[in-house]
Amino acid sequence: MRGSELQKYCSVSDSGGMRSLMAVSLTRKSHLRGLDLMRLSNFSAWTLFSMLCALAVALNWRTLAATFSLALQREEFTHILLIFPLSLALISMEWKSPRKGLNRGWVSGMLLLVVAAGIFIFARLASIALDLQRSLGMFAFVTSCIGVFVLCFGGDVSRNSVFPLCFLYWAVPLPPAALARVTQFLQHGSAIGAYSLFTVAGIPVAQDKLLLTIPGLTVEVARECSSIRSSMMLLVTTMFLGQLLLNSALHKTLLTLIAIPLSVAKNSLRIFTIAMLGTKVDPAFLTGKLHRQGGGLFFAIALLLVLLVLYVFRRRERRLQDISAAPALAGTTLSFS
Repeated sequence: MRGSELQKYCSVSDSGGMRSLMAVSLTRKSHLRGLDLMRLSNFSAWTLFSMLCALAVALNWRTLAATFSLALQREEFTHILLIFPLSLALISMEWKSPRKGLNRGWVSGMLLLVVAAGIFIFARLASIALDLQRSLGMFAFVTSCIGVFVLCFGGDVSRNSVFPLCFLYWAVPLPPAALARVTQFLQHGSAIGAYSLFTVAGIPVAQDKLLLTIPGLTVEVARECSSIRSSMMLLVTTMFLGQLLLNSALHKTLLTLIAIPLSVAKNSLRIFTIAMLGTKVDPAFLTGKLHRQGGGLFFAIALLLVLLVLYVFRRRERRLQDISAAPALAGTTLSFS
């Protein structure tokens, strides 16, 4: 090879090597930049989440103020005060930080935000009753919060928190028509339950819809006596405890379903107890504290029964876990030296 050709070849080789080194250097820098962005992803996600939630609160401030005022003033909506703290507690306990950063759920999150915006606009522009407008506004707010969560933290994190996110819908006040149906269900169920208790106790009783007549007393299961506040509180508390302490979806569902008849049974027991004390012991029981403020006592009785069922389900789950773990332990070989 001649000198000029050798010099040309070396020059080409050197330039090719430099290009390779530059490519490797750029690749390494971009990889390091990607790692830095990944390290910042959690911080940026929380920042974006906080900003969007603050925007949602600002847009729905009137609806939120009206809803919480309603929860403080009317017993049918007292449970709303518990929903956000309980949901946040469940999210924090079930939170699992992804090891490789967050993959934001842009599509699902934006879809939920569009739905929330549509409901929000409809509630503001449509000529509907104020109660229904408030319910729709709160539904839009909760949907927007869920959409923001999915958008910022992605599908994996959202799937782990699906129950507490959906649990937020308990903060939506029931529309008047739905609330009336629930109240009527509790009234008629309580009347039937109290009639059954009088019959079992051997007390002559006659029932005419919501009127119960026993010797010396006629009881009307009025709307105010439906115990809707303690019933809603019992249902919400049961769902929270089931999610917190149980693993099986079947057990969680059964525990929630058990809380519904218990809500009726506790009020039936209350009616029966007050009527018997008022006719057999002292008529003052009919208008005393047990009648006006005794709901907490019968709520505690129902909650104890829920805890008893919860204890049975937890023992069953532990037994099943022990049975499933037994074959793995049986196959383990211990060696001693």
